[in-house]
Amino acid sequence: MTYLDPLADLIRSCLPPGTEPPADSDDLFRLYAVLLKVKGEQVSEEDVHDAWSAWMQTIDSSHDALVPFADLTPETRAADAPYAEAIREAARHVVRARD
Repeated sequence: MTYLDPLADLIRSCLPPGTEPPADSDDLFRLYAVLLKVKGEQVSEEDVHDAWSAWMQTIDSSHDALVPFADLTPETRAADAPYAEAIREAARHVVRARD
């Protein structure tokens, strides 16, 4: 466990109800923790997709969604929104904890 794991857990806890993360996605949430540290509340759905793409490339390098965010269908782009919002919410928690 590193300093990124509590942030990854916080992001998971901020996911909207009904959001089902991929199986075995601890490494993905560590990437999201890096986004939290670097981008905070300014994280975008495109940032989330880029992190997901880096992770997915290690899982299934032929996945259909391994394309630039702008090339995704609107439905596929929308799948990144709950994760971006969870990262933004986690960033707000971190800021409140520091204050």
